[in-house]
Amino acid sequence: MCASKADRKLRWMIDGQVVLTLDARFGTAKDPSDNGAFRVSWKSRNHVSTIYHTKMPYAMFYNGGEAVHYSADFAARGWEGGSHGCINIRDKEGIAWLFDQVRVGDKVVVY
Repeated sequence: MCASKADRKLRWMIDGQVVLTLDARFGTAKDPSDNGAFRVSWKSRNHVSTIYHTKMPYAMFYNGGEAVHYSADFAARGWEGGSHGCINIRDKEGIAWLFDQVRVGDKVVVY
């Protein structure tokens, strides 16, 4: 997965080809999404944050508590707001499909 803060997009790449592109919302200035190259460490289809007590469906964790996941808030409010460092996706069908494709150990690049 390649996540571009400048483009506000998450791209699923296979062998250098873009297979899926999704709108992505990142962390705020107070709680930024970290840049870097990471690996998916674990996945949770119906995750609920133990810190913020919010639903994080289709969560794919890659940097400690940072994850790519569906956000009902992003789906409802659009670009207004931000996450606490996670990469929010507003397309529920798209993120559900991606969740089934991604494997633990797959690369995540945030830039």
